[in-house]
Amino acid sequence: MERLKNQLITEKSIRLLQQNQYTFHVDSKLTKTEMKNWIEQFFNVKVEGINSSRVRSKKRKKSNSTSSTSKKKMIARLRANYLIPFFLN
Repeated sequence: MERLKNQLITEKSIRLLQQNQYTFHVDSKLTKTEMKNWIEQFFNVKVEGINSSRVRSKKRKKSNSTSSTSKKKMIARLRANYLIPFFLN
């Protein structure tokens, strides 16, 4: 899926793994329903819920113009007894 950019590994995301929650950077146009369906089909798990947020990066000044990009972060909460084996446990 080209809309799923990468998994997010931070201190917080590693703590969330203990609660069976997985964090991804995704395309900003992706909806929660599309993300839920893709995770359930690709990893063969059941998703209980998804939280999403837009993360703004720092503004950077390059010559005469300023640029800033925003990313979308989604946290997928899986049902009990399901896990994604590619992540750290």
